[in-house]
Amino acid sequence: MASSKAISHGNVQVLAKEITFALPQQYIQANQEPTVLLDGTNCLPAVPVVDMRHLIMGEAEKFELERLHSICKEWGVFQLVNHGISSLLVEKVKSEIERFFKLSLEEKMRYKQRPGDFEGYGQTPVHSADEKVDWSDKFLMITNPVHRRKPYLLPELPSSLREAMESYISEVQRLAMKLLGLMAQALKMDKGEMEEMFEDGMQFMRMTYYPPCPQPEQVVGLRPHSDATGLTILLQVNGVEGLQVKRNGVWIPVKFLSDAFVVNVGDILEILSNGIYSSAEHRATVNSVNERISTAMFFNPKFSAEIRPATSLISMTNPPLFKKIGGEKYVKDFFSRKLCGKSFLDDMKIENANTAILDGESLL
Repeated sequence: MASSKAISHGNVQVLAKEITFALPQQYIQANQEPTVLLDGTNCLPAVPVVDMRHLIMGEAEKFELERLHSICKEWGVFQLVNHGISSLLVEKVKSEIERFFKLSLEEKMRYKQRPGDFEGYGQTPVHSADEKVDWSDKFLMITNPVHRRKPYLLPELPSSLREAMESYISEVQRLAMKLLGLMAQALKMDKGEMEEMFEDGMQFMRMTYYPPCPQPEQVVGLRPHSDATGLTILLQVNGVEGLQVKRNGVWIPVKFLSDAFVVNVGDILEILSNGIYSSAEHRATVNSVNERISTAMFFNPKFSAEIRPATSLISMTNPPLFKKIGGEKYVKDFFSRKLCGKSFLDDMKIENANTAILDGESLL
């Protein structure tokens, strides 16, 4: 599950405090696509908002489900309000994550990434000496199945953070399964097929710290990519924005709503829906004044599952657009390569989907 080729770099949080202007070359990522400035003079669409309460109750339930379906096809991302998770728990998690990143480097390095592993505290792995490094520090760990948790990560976190995390993980798991069930309903796919893939599936949590940078236009907090997951649920921790979503070739800043989660459709859902849903390409920028902190939970099928278009959606007139691959190999392949737009998903596409049905025995 790990990549032995990953190259380690220093701690960005410490680096940001030491430099005044000149940036180390490995962090400079010039010529990024420009951001659309939301100055009130344009009419750019905002990331859609979905109300969970309307989705599961009330007279407009059917309309809201159709709207969710449309958003997943056209945007692949939305802000979720009235999600049912206690605001007290959310605020506790935010507070504890902020406190974690204020720990000394020595304390945080107790959880450092180990050679050949992508879990732990460190940076986005790079796989060659000339590959650029993101301007951020991350703490990534498997949270489910429980037996796959590293004993030196979540179990060893400060008790107040660990307890808040355990409660939060449990609540967000339930929320994710509700959303996946609603998406299965909207897609008119076999609900059991969705549940079989994701129930007790592989789940990750990532806490990310984006320090301020004296030349923010020269770096990237998190390079453009789509999530390789089924579903991602993101919590903005400290109110500083920086997430951007690409839509119709334009990078649009996300204006976070209070008490909302940002939900991303991942590559696996695009594959599972046979291209009906679209995973959202996104990136994170930084600024010169304020740190930004976020935490995301990533929901994937079981390692034993086969990543493929849903059987209930495939027919003679709707052949599979994507190859099939084992869940464990899918994760290994993703972590063995650099983030680059939707290139990982592109490699999963069948070159000539129109003739794929001729090989139905191997694809369906």
